[in-house]
Amino acid sequence: MNTEELSKEQRILRAMRKTLGNVVKDVTPLGGRTNPLADSTIQDIKDCFALISERERELAQALNFDQAKPYYADGEIPNAKVINIVKPGKE
Repeated sequence: MNTEELSKEQRILRAMRKTLGNVVKDVTPLGGRTNPLADSTIQDIKDCFALISERERELAQALNFDQAKPYYADGEIPNAKVINIVKPGKE
């Protein structure tokens, strides 16, 4: 698989994850109403999310993409630095 094919698969997975998430939001009942989805369907949705995440991880590894670092589409590295804030102890 070349980088272009991997990128296309990543876009497909992203669209599937987004669409599935929107479906879940749309059918989530409000205020104590019963869920219209069967328990088996809910489990199937969870399994789909798990499979999508697993494949996204595999693709990231294939591209040597470090998931710990944020990805910026324009390739530009932000100039902000992360600082640790330590809460002073009580004396």
